[in-house]
Amino acid sequence: MLQLTPQHRLLLAVNPIDFRKGMNSLVALCQLQLNEQADSGTIFVFTNRRKDAVKLLVYDGQGFWLCMKRFSQGKLKWWPKAGETTYKISAKELQILLYQGNPKRASITEDWKSVAA
Repeated sequence: MLQLTPQHRLLLAVNPIDFRKGMNSLVALCQLQLNEQADSGTIFVFTNRRKDAVKLLVYDGQGFWLCMKRFSQGKLKWWPKAGETTYKISAKELQILLYQGNPKRASITEDWKSVAA
């Protein structure tokens, strides 16, 4: 079971990817283009050029999960602009993003105390 918690490190891959890429290609992309270890427990979030779908890649200690959501209607209302290769977001912001919301316009209460992972 895949679960989003405040303790997770979440990174958006800023540049869109070819959605024909599978798990092994995305693992290689994390290491070669994002300079991140794919098996670190970080949840990596990818989108396509049309921004009408997202993929999540995460390692859970025993293997990789690859999840995909294609929106029935519309597309993402927000995605970071090109510049950096990754953009760090919180679990709350990802949940808003997955419902096609704009996490930068949402009023989100910050956690008052961080909990160790």
